[in-house]
Amino acid sequence: MDIQLHYEARGSGTPLILLHGNGESGAYFKAQMEPFAAHFHVFAVDTRGHGQSPRGEGAFTLRRFADDLHDFLQQHGIRKAHILGFSDGGNIALLFALRCPEMVDKLVLNGANLFPAGVKRSVQIPIELGYVAAKAMRAFSPKAKAKAELLGLMVNEPHIAPEALQAVAAETLVIAGTHDMIRDAHTKLIANSLPNAKLVLLDGDHFIAAKEPEAFNKAVLAFLL
Repeated sequence: MDIQLHYEARGSGTPLILLHGNGESGAYFKAQMEPFAAHFHVFAVDTRGHGQSPRGEGAFTLRRFADDLHDFLQQHGIRKAHILGFSDGGNIALLFALRCPEMVDKLVLNGANLFPAGVKRSVQIPIELGYVAAKAMRAFSPKAKAKAELLGLMVNEPHIAPEALQAVAAETLVIAGTHDMIRDAHTKLIANSLPNAKLVLLDGDHFIAAKEPEAFNKAVLAFLL
């Protein structure tokens, strides 16, 4: 890895990696750290170019973020871990599980999507418009360039075929809000395409971990413990 990812760690025991969403940082999981640390060695990681992790050089893609996760686990001597990913973090977790199945214990996918069309159009259209505007300004503004990279992840990625999920043997919790920005049918497609998945829908929107932490933490711990 050409960079060092920033992270916050709590607890001890089986490693549990928390992966945040687009444009966020590990701080998104502030309501999860202590409850989860009572049972696991929790690592809330800042993805490349997010939070306090540097951007580095070269590609800025979900697949590269999954490669970064592999390197992060190796650097910390972690041979196998539970992986919980939210939104783009869920997509990274899924790509990582496909690439390194032997390093995944249990998998939690919160508000993930297999391809951009899994996002409701009412949400995706403003993202696409913002992406076009940021791209137009990126030659003149470092801030616009960074924004274009972030929005580009949601406009252009991921591209995971539902049938590819048959290769994910890990026991998986697919969890989303009843009013999520991910289409309900798409969340169910993910759960139904995984060979060993459980689907849980909680009352709330895309950000249930932050807005409904008690219900979210209860569902996740019931699955992991």
